[in-house]
Amino acid sequence: MSRVSTYLNFMGRTEEAFFFYRSVFGGEFSTPIIRLAEMTGPVAELPVAERNLVGHVELPILAGHVRMGTNMLESMGHQLRIGNNVTINLESDSRAETDRLYAALSEGGSESTGMQEMPFGYWGCTLDRFGVRWMFNCTELG
Repeated sequence: MSRVSTYLNFMGRTEEAFFFYRSVFGGEFSTPIIRLAEMTGPVAELPVAERNLVGHVELPILAGHVRMGTNMLESMGHQLRIGNNVTINLESDSRAETDRLYAALSEGGSESTGMQEMPFGYWGCTLDRFGVRWMFNCTELG
């Protein structure tokens, strides 16, 4: 079966981020969280401090979209910068749901536009507290 997903990288905060997203959207992780220590290959040589970090996690959110995530690793020279993650577009069926999601994801975040009437519908964008950019679109008339 085909699916659309977004894969996100975090620097040591994947687990925290995914538990937050689960509190916003509800539901459960698609599979158990896979720790880096459970994976093979170069990660087998990780420093002890990185072995318990998330290697892979999946969380269904809206309309069958699946969000996946992993930790970037300092020991491997990874550097997380805002902009090397992805903006996720959420298209809700109602303004009420759009407003609820916007409020929850904006909390503690920055660079929020507020929800606005645009020629194409009800729109807003925010950078959440984990540095992930979300865009909101709703075509329900006000």
